[in-house]
Parts: sequence; C-alpha cells; structure tokens
Amino acid sequence: MEDSHDLPDLLTLTQLRQVAGPSPQPYRVRVQVDQRSEKQTAGGAPFLEIKLADAGDSMVWRVFDNNPLFAEARALQRGQFVELTAQWIDTGKYGIEPRQPQMRLLSEEEKLLVLGGDPDLASRQQVDFNDITSFVEAIHDPRLRCLSSLFLEKHGERFRRTAAARENHHARRGGLVEHVAQMMRCAVAISGVYPHLNQDLLIAGVLFHDCGKLWENVYPENSFAMPYQLHGEMLGHITLGLELVNKLWRDMHDRPEAAEWTMLEPASDLVRLHLLHLIASHHGQYEFGSPVLPKTPEALALHHVDNIDAKMEMMRRGYETSKELAPGIFERFRPLNIHVVAPLTRVVPTE
Repeated sequence: MEDSHDLPDLLTLTQLRQVAGPSPQPYRVRVQVDQRSEKQTAGGAPFLEIKLADAGDSMVWRVFDNNPLFAEARALQRGQFVELTAQWIDTGKYGIEPRQPQMRLLSEEEKLLVLGGDPDLASRQQVDFNDITSFVEAIHDPRLRCLSSLFLEKHGERFRRTAAARENHHARRGGLVEHVAQMMRCAVAISGVYPHLNQDLLIAGVLFHDCGKLWENVYPENSFAMPYQLHGEMLGHITLGLELVNKLWRDMHDRPEAAEWTMLEPASDLVRLHLLHLIASHHGQYEFGSPVLPKTPEALALHHVDNIDAKMEMMRRGYETSKELAPGIFERFRPLNIHVVAPLTRVVPTE
C-alpha cells in the first residue's frame, strides 16, 4: 500500500517547509506528538495546539472544533506516532497548515523508521561524529586525549541524541554533535591563524563546553519529545559539565597509563583547571550565565567560536523557515530580532 503511486509523497518536516506555498499541495508526513494543549478562541470555541516533531524539525498543528479530525486529535497522547496526509498550504501569518487532513497511527515498524531520522540528516550527523572522533585522536596532550576518548566511550550514545539547545540553535536530536563538530573545524582554522593558541586544550574545550546538556537537552531513545530533567533545571549545563569533567578526570587517573603523566609539563592539575575554566566561561558574560568571564586566549576563542556557530545556524534556519517580505529580505524570527538578508552570491572564477 505504501508503494502505491496514488499516495502523496512522504516528506520530512524540513522538506515540507521548503516546498509548501500559497497553493495547497498534497504530501504526507510521519511525526511524533510532542505536546498537545487545548485552548479557546476569542469567541470561546475550543481548539487544539499540537506540536509535531520528527528527527530534524517541529511544527504546530492547530485543530479547530469544526475540523472532522477534532475528536481524533483531541484523543492523541504525547509520544504517539502518526502519519498526516493533507493538502498543505503556507498561510503566511500562521505558517504551514494541513487542509483536508487524514490521520492514522503508525505501526511499530514505521515508528522505528521515523526514529531513524531523515537519511540525509543521519548521514551528515555520522560524518560529524566521525570528525569529532578524528579531532580527539589528533590531540597531542595524552591527558586531554584520554579524557576526551573516555567521554566518547562512556557517553557517546547519549551525546548522539542530545540537542544543542531547546529552541535557539541545533534544537534537534543529534544537534549537539553537529554543533561540536563544526566548532572543532572552526577552532582548528583559528589555531592556524593564531598559532600561540593551545589547540589541544581548545579542541577538548569544544567537546566538553556543553557536555552538561547530556542531562539537560537529551532525547529519550524512542522519542523526539525532549523531557525536562531535574538535574538540568536545578543545576544547569555549565555546573553539570564541570562535575562531569572532574568525575572523568578521576576515572582517567585510575588507568595504568596515568602513572606516565606525573612528570609532564604543564602539570596535570593545571591542565584540568584550564579545561574547567573553558567550560565555566564559555557563555562569555555574567548575564548570559557564565560564573566567570573568559580569562585565557583559549577561553576567549572558545566563547566566540561557540557564538559564531550558533548564530550561523540561526541565520540558516531563518532563510529556511521565514517568510520572504521582499526579494532577499526575510521576516524576523526568534531569537534574532532582525530582518535577515540573503547573502551575496560568490563570484565563480572562470577558467
């Protein structure tokens, strides 16, 4: 049945955003119910706001009481997987909406395919994770290399299903891997321009700067609905990151090879202190949550590399999701309070 030519194309939410326009077009999406809330219109009529999510994106589906699916949608529970077939239209003000929708629950086999994610996204994230592993293996300082390898060994699976944020940037399953990999590439490039930087420390700082988010922004193994974690709420990812690095550092020094590091310079405890400083200061300002300001070249570089990659991702999302107000000018979107403008096309040199 799924191979029938009569069925509309099956798209991810990201693909749907790219093709939806002012004229209705038939498509299918397979998504998980992230949240469902019941509200009232100004006239007192009930309607539903249902947040739908897949591996790479999310959207809100508003279901009014005159919709034939209102009762079915009202019965949906958080965590359920559905296929939604509809005539999709970009309304502008309220975003993408399904017209004449049909809905069905997914089978267990179909759920697994959805959890596997968009193949293109999964492939890119695998490349990113491989690059992170390669950067770690290239660290010369044996303590930082061992610490980083131990993190990937113990927490790699959890790392791969953690988001870099809840909303602002890389807010998707595996988003932290994408963020860290790109930051590492940027850090290596900056180290080439400023050779006095300790590249080993900077790469380790990139890996660990958001490691506390493994207990703040992690997705369950079988869901795209990010739960709230008590540790994340009460301590925050910077505090959790400092605690994790100290725990891994103690575990690392129980290994036989640690005996060979006693005569290394700089001393191991100083290396650990500098790494902890990178984690503590990476937000750059007190008002943004840093308990301390960047006080070393590596800490300053890490803060700006982090900010650059986050802002580049925000702009990419703006081009992808915002309404075009005029040629090359896009509507404001959170968290950037600006009209983003299309970038200048590069000149391709002729032979």
